[in-house]
Amino acid sequence: MTERNEVKDFNVVVTTSHQPDAEQVKKARELARSLGFPYVSRKRLKSISRPSLLVYVLEKNGRLVLVSEAGRLFFHPSAAKIRFINLKKGLSDHLIKALSPEGYEQVLDLTFGLGSEAILMAHFLPKGKVVGLEASVHIYNVVRYGMIHFLQSTVKPEEEWIKDAIRRIVLINADFREYVKNTPEESFDVVYCDPMFEQPKYASSSMNPLRPVAVYDTLSKEDVESFLRICRKKVIIKFHREDTWFKELEFHWITGSKKSGVFYGVIEKR
Repeated sequence: MTERNEVKDFNVVVTTSHQPDAEQVKKARELARSLGFPYVSRKRLKSISRPSLLVYVLEKNGRLVLVSEAGRLFFHPSAAKIRFINLKKGLSDHLIKALSPEGYEQVLDLTFGLGSEAILMAHFLPKGKVVGLEASVHIYNVVRYGMIHFLQSTVKPEEEWIKDAIRRIVLINADFREYVKNTPEESFDVVYCDPMFEQPKYASSSMNPLRPVAVYDTLSKEDVESFLRICRKKVIIKFHREDTWFKELEFHWITGSKKSGVFYGVIEKR
């Protein structure tokens, strides 16, 4: 099957890892069709390579990776695993402290990202769920595919909790302002928002591949008021002490780490 010559005009393509077998190529072509991007064979990729090109790579193990100048972006619940292990050791987690889950809550995560915090929250909601919004179509594609692949994979017994948590997550590709505007009052128990920090922490290498494709939004008082409208219990906002936008918000209480500078501000629905 020949590839389209006009592929050079695209900024996004789908390919395989090196030396793919026929089944891998077939799956990559199917993925390209479902995502709406052109398929390019691995051999031809070098001839169209340029700094602005985003490349979805379907690897031999079934993992989907988005490759850009910033690095390799793929779904990995490692941050959730680390925080879960710390909780099992008896350590506190500031997000879970802010959430104070009773187990039944319906949580709206406005800024899903790689989903680590949504997975952690969903673990504590055996009778609830997390609806996650991701505005970036590329992050959404990678994470949605990654979660499905994780559910279909064999994992260690100590990681089964991640599968259970993922089953309680609904991921939607949507801008949070548009979604909130069209959501009825008190539709969720908790609304959570984690905007990108104003001053990127480049030491966080796991976050760097997100930056070229992420959607950057700061919050206003009006945004928070709209969050309060659609929640029944509380709004939780994550911020860094170097951010400036959060200073106009009035939190009822804050929990976080002075060492890392990361905090969770809670506004109760009263």
